[in-house]
Amino acid sequence: MTAIIEASGVHHDFGGKPVLNGAALTLAAGEVVGLVGPNGAGKTTLLRVLAGLIVPKRGTVRLRGRELAAMEPRQRARALAYLAQGGEAHWALDVRNLVALGRLPHLGPWRGPAATDHAAVERALADADATHLADRPVNQLSGGEGARVMLARALAVESDVLLADEPVAGLDPAHCLDVMTVLHARARAGAAIAVVVHDLTLAARRCNRLVLIAEGRVLAEGHPDTVLDDAHLARAYHIRAHRGMAGGQPYIVPLERTGPGQGSAP
Repeated sequence: MTAIIEASGVHHDFGGKPVLNGAALTLAAGEVVGLVGPNGAGKTTLLRVLAGLIVPKRGTVRLRGRELAAMEPRQRARALAYLAQGGEAHWALDVRNLVALGRLPHLGPWRGPAATDHAAVERALADADATHLADRPVNQLSGGEGARVMLARALAVESDVLLADEPVAGLDPAHCLDVMTVLHARARAGAAIAVVVHDLTLAARRCNRLVLIAEGRVLAEGHPDTVLDDAHLARAYHIRAHRGMAGGQPYIVPLERTGPGQGSAP
């Protein structure tokens, strides 16, 4: 697979407290990569570094071989879509217009949306199962409905890279599965997808590759079966889990804590 975005040797801190310590990540076209790890491990910070929202203290990020920091903002915004954790809108904008904000990087100066932009918005609404919400004010949606609308806005960019921070948080089980199906469809169309997931079973069954982050470092990377083995779960999460197979795919059920809580970083 062709690498689209690469981060290497990434170090960052907040107020002198280390958050990322030499983290590295490569995303290739056609794959859904799950970022897993305990709260405060640095997953969100790494995703924001990849999106160009945080400039790391040390390390490099390259998009198709180019330094991300050297790219023009509009060019970067067309290539990278970022779905923030818990993103929501508090103003009375209707859903269709909110999703259309995802097309702004594609619009030239003094030019309104074209037919291709309108079509991209409708595709994104359909993919996120939000078409029926299109004319409703965003501030009148439930938490789960709002999450699907924010996903639609990110999908509307139709970017080479989609970085999604906990996109299934707050969704019912059916929509959790739907979101992962949509992400896989985008990957099959040639995008590179990184998604932060806390549900270990969902990560094991629905991601092509996992990156386990703990204390700002990549603890393990590869096939879900290898990354989510007993030793890694004990080291990263301090838990013991029951595992099994259903429908030819694994499931993982956390059973008990095996050690003290981990001191966390933002």
